[in-house]
Amino acid sequence: MPLRINVVTIFPEFFAGPLSLSIPSRAAAAGAVEYNVVDLREYTHDRHRTVDDYPYGGGAGMVMKPGPFFEAVEAIAAKAPIVLLSPRGRLFTHADAVRYSEGDELTLLCGHYKDVDQRVADHLATEEVSLGEFVLSGGEPVALVIIDATVRLLPGAMSDMDSARGDSWFERGLSAPSYTRPPEFRGHRVPDVLLSGDHAKIAEWRRTEAERLTAEGGLVAKRPSTA
Repeated sequence: MPLRINVVTIFPEFFAGPLSLSIPSRAAAAGAVEYNVVDLREYTHDRHRTVDDYPYGGGAGMVMKPGPFFEAVEAIAAKAPIVLLSPRGRLFTHADAVRYSEGDELTLLCGHYKDVDQRVADHLATEEVSLGEFVLSGGEPVALVIIDATVRLLPGAMSDMDSARGDSWFERGLSAPSYTRPPEFRGHRVPDVLLSGDHAKIAEWRRTEAERLTAEGGLVAKRPSTA
């Protein structure tokens, strides 16, 4: 049974190109995933197809209304996880991608404008996820990141799953650096150990380098406390 990914958005055309390319497209062709991009404006009830309104209490910016989100999710009978993409959410990690890939359905709610009515987060979404401590103009790029990280783990998405298992964050921290031909480029050489043919030494070098890079970069599992 393929993983069904629902994406609720006011810009369904945003997904047409990316989902038809590379790993997302290959996963769909292999029957591992089905994409259902839902136009949020189809669940409005005025001639302007309005999805936003002024915030209670005043302030700049517009807030996305709860009604269209609730009606869209109910219309497609979405099952958990129902994920609101929001700067307030916890950080998305590889463990989330693994969890999503092992399920049979995933729904991503894309916000836009200033904010989304909090009742969507509190009473509709089952989780709230962010890519980091920055703000984008909408949740659509975040949805594509999560889709790509998830579907590349599905059977048939990649020709060589051993390649995925060697990636950063796949049951480890960062991966070791990679090199390819030529062995010397503009005076910069590939580390001698990688040219040695000694697989034990190569494995040890990769382990050591991965540990060094992880320690230098920091293995961030959650937001640092600002208290």
